[in-house]
Amino acid sequence: MTEAKIKISMDGRGRYLDNIFIERLWRSLKQEAIYLHEITDGFQAERIIDNWIAFYNSERPHTALDKRTPDIAYFGQLETRNAA
Repeated sequence: MTEAKIKISMDGRGRYLDNIFIERLWRSLKQEAIYLHEITDGFQAERIIDNWIAFYNSERPHTALDKRTPDIAYFGQLETRNAA
């Protein structure tokens, strides 16, 4: 690690705060997408997750972002996403 000049930033302070956002994301993904489908293979799971993440970022308003979508909050406009 010294040769690559990598510095470990996890000092133990605020770790639970760092983790809470990703835990909320996983909970939402599971409740709003995964548990609603009977997933039979990895391709179907990938499609369901990709569609949900696109919805989450471009269509779903977030209270923490003043009821804006992440695309609008961070990029200033709605990104056009091509369907696969």
